[in-house]
Amino acid sequence: MENHDFVGMWVTADGHIRQELLPDGRYDEARGNRKSAYTGRYTVTGNHIDYVDDTGFTATGDVRDGVLYHEHLVLYRES
Repeated sequence: MENHDFVGMWVTADGHIRQELLPDGRYDEARGNRKSAYTGRYTVTGNHIDYVDDTGFTATGDVRDGVLYHEHLVLYRES
């Protein structure tokens, strides 16, 4: 897997959606009280992220100025 700085927890402003990008190329997304609502793998090319969840659904995201724009979501790195 390509080296990148996006590993860690990303969270919406209201904290409802929490997406953890793991160093092994997997992700785990929680929604509200539902842990592991979505899980799958991701790849990074530059500032672009391609996601494939374990059911085969695909999505994309881009990190700009330290903010992750994932489809219709805006996520911030958890400090």
